[in-house]
Amino acid sequence: MARSKKSPGAAAAQTDQSPTSPAQAPMGNGRDIASRAYELYLARGCEPGHDVEDWLQAERELHEPVGSAAV
Repeated sequence: MARSKKSPGAAAAQTDQSPTSPAQAPMGNGRDIASRAYELYLARGCEPGHDVEDWLQAERELHEPVGSAAV
């Protein structure tokens, strides 16, 4: 039985399901959360022991719908 040959790049192109627009991207992916948590850590003066608190705060900020911030 003959097998059809596919180029190696074809399989990679088919499996790449990354979002193409910001509207499709999930809000607050791990990299965004980590970046914001690090900003909070720096703003605190690099005080250790608040990593989980900073991470959870970053998640809350990034998952909050736009325009719903408390005034």
